[in-house]
Amino acid sequence: MPEVTGLWVVAAMLLAVAVGAGLGDWRRRRRRDPDRVGWVDWPTVQMLALIGLAITVALAVKS
Repeated sequence: MPEVTGLWVVAAMLLAVAVGAGLGDWRRRRRRDPDRVGWVDWPTVQMLALIGLAITVALAVKS
């Protein structure tokens, strides 16, 4: 049972990363100075976090 709890903790952390990446992309799109380009590709980070979240939730539900 402890490994299932660990999977849900990882899923919660991946959800937090996905939400944070969404907020980061929202801030990047609304920046006042268009020449201030960031170095993090927020949509890619968000997509990878959501894929990891889906896999982790599937494994936690299966266990």
